[in-house]
Amino acid sequence: MKTFQRFLAIFTLAAMLTLTTITPALAFDGRGGDVIVIEAGEVIEDDLYVSAGDFTLDGTVKGDLVVVGELIVINGTVEGDLIAAANTIVIEGTVLDDVRIAGAALQLGENAVIGGDVIAAGASMEAKPGSSISNDMIYAGAQALLEGSIGRNLLVGAGGLELNGEVAGDATIEVGDVEEAGPSPSTYITDTRIAVPNVAPGLVIAEGAKIKGSFTYTQSQDINIPAGTVEGKVTRNEPVVNADVEIAPPTTGELAASWIFDLFRTIATLLLFGFLLAWLAPAFIKGLSEKLQTQPVPSFGWGVVAYAAFFFTLLLIVVAMIVGGILFGIISLGGVTATIIWVGILAIFALIVAFVLFTGFGAQALAAWISGKWLLGRFNPALAEHRFWPLLLGAVLVGLLVSLPGLGWLFGFLIMLFGLGALWLWGRDRMSKPAPVVVVSQ
Repeated sequence: MKTFQRFLAIFTLAAMLTLTTITPALAFDGRGGDVIVIEAGEVIEDDLYVSAGDFTLDGTVKGDLVVVGELIVINGTVEGDLIAAANTIVIEGTVLDDVRIAGAALQLGENAVIGGDVIAAGASMEAKPGSSISNDMIYAGAQALLEGSIGRNLLVGAGGLELNGEVAGDATIEVGDVEEAGPSPSTYITDTRIAVPNVAPGLVIAEGAKIKGSFTYTQSQDINIPAGTVEGKVTRNEPVVNADVEIAPPTTGELAASWIFDLFRTIATLLLFGFLLAWLAPAFIKGLSEKLQTQPVPSFGWGVVAYAAFFFTLLLIVVAMIVGGILFGIISLGGVTATIIWVGILAIFALIVAFVLFTGFGAQALAAWISGKWLLGRFNPALAEHRFWPLLLGAVLVGLLVSLPGLGWLFGFLIMLFGLGALWLWGRDRMSKPAPVVVVSQ
């Protein structure tokens, strides 16, 4: 895997930490509050999910620990994975499995013992002397000061790195251009709960550092590597500089070919969607066609109303989700709150999908049917009732209109409003249609 791809995966993981903690926050066996402390001697027999301002673990978690907050301090033991996101994260205890953390200031203390991998992303990462990582360490961020031991490989992408500790495997390090680097995060990050080390831009391998495998680094110039520090091969890669590439503007022929291709694609889409509607919902197409032909002006007016009503409905659903979540949260019905949120999300998704399908394809397919029938009715009434030719002719006409340079969007918008209005009128009539009266003979 390429180094850049691995660094990108780290940032993706950090972004996903928020999603990781949403479901546990709604669970009844989680912890939440301004200050949460798991006292020494307290044992959590299962996974623990926490949302807090300040969180301190002095006890033991038998399973995984997933926590989000402002300050996270791990003094005790986590027998599973640690997944955490916070402004400041300090690990002074033991994590028997993997650590995945993201924050502004990250620190492995002198007594920190990690039994698996460490994957971290942040502004500053510090591993103090005495800290121990059994497997790999992967870090992406602004700076890192590593003085502990790493049991296997090290992969770092940062603006500045100082390595004073030991790496039992290979080390792959990529730093930015020293001349273009900004100041250390210690000069502008002032709201962390621990002191942030001052690491100079670039790469520094200290006298007491040890890399037992190969050492590969990416920087614009050679660095000073103390004798005996690296037991394997040393490789320096040049940073990849993206040169400014001038892209020639498309020729007239290329523009014409692109326009023709888009036109044929539009026509083919209208034909496919039109035939599907005629096959699956012939009564629906017939009803909308009648409304649009017999009431064109009301269709346009109600189309404007329907367009605005769609966005107003989305707003109402969002408000209902918020109000419902707050009300049921106050009376401690977290399960109902979660149900309201999920139902609201599904309703918004369904409305958006239906709206996009109808306005993007359904309305234009409807316009193609009507225009094709009208044109063929003028010249050959027999063909106007055919199942194929009206839609083909109408699709070509509508495709040409919506593909016109500069004006296509306007025709597409007008077709959408007429189609929405016909749908509104058809639906209103269906809802207001009285139920059939059943006469029972005596």
